[in-house]
Amino acid sequence: MGILNLTPDSFSDGGRFLAPGAALAHALHMLDQGADLLDLGGESTRPSSVPITPEQEQARVLPVLRAILAARPEAILSIDTYHAATARLAVEAGAEIVNDVSGHLWDPAMSAACAALGCGNVLMHTRGRPHQWRTQPPLAPHQVVPLVLSDLHARTRAALAAGIARDSIVLDPGFGFGKILDENYPLLARLDQFHTLGFPLLAGLSRKSFLTRTVAADSRLTANPGATQLGAPAEPARSGELLDSELWDRTLPTTVANTAAILAGAHILRVHDVAPALAAALIADRLLAAASPSA
Repeated sequence: MGILNLTPDSFSDGGRFLAPGAALAHALHMLDQGADLLDLGGESTRPSSVPITPEQEQARVLPVLRAILAARPEAILSIDTYHAATARLAVEAGAEIVNDVSGHLWDPAMSAACAALGCGNVLMHTRGRPHQWRTQPPLAPHQVVPLVLSDLHARTRAALAAGIARDSIVLDPGFGFGKILDENYPLLARLDQFHTLGFPLLAGLSRKSFLTRTVAADSRLTANPGATQLGAPAEPARSGELLDSELWDRTLPTTVANTAAILAGAHILRVHDVAPALAAALIADRLLAAASPSA
């Protein structure tokens, strides 16, 4: 799942694809690199982000959504929103999935809207709101997984009760969403426990700060004076190379974490950088196939 942030303030690429032309070009680039679907978002949910109105969000995402489908009618698109009104308009315009970071908690109308639309649903776990994340009480390592499991179970029960089809639901444990830095490692280490809920899993690990902080803390990876950023090659990346040097410090840790997530049973990766994620998926899938009893 390629990420298309149509925002001026997202944590990693805010503003890069705010212009419709740049957004369309990047969307087509991700599809050409091997993305199976794209996730369009018009509101940043980074820590301390400022909420916008549904109308502002719709003005950002709907023209780009329509432009992508005009260029690639076969493209599978997801709308990243917690507003039922935006979800409804996006699905009517051709989106097939609603990806709600609140798991249908922040807009009481969302579950009913998605049930009526008959769309796919990603229910993500979020602890608190973005403006609360920096001041929330910390979680002990043993608290993280039981909390997220319990909350996601409650969200799936509510979605099913609202009439959403079971086979339209995917669950996302919400890495980084109300889990601060190392609180995310128990979530990744025990991702396989989420299979007990009985739904496919999405992992959104792309460029998360808990990964880059871990790598940046090791002096062996920061001691090269020829690297302008953590782990970056001394020479600029050549056109067509797998990893862009300016993103090396985020892409490499993300790729490692994506591989771990697939080996733990993640079905979908939500990523900024499609090619490295595809490489990770190809190798991890071969490992899983080789480990199966029939291999």
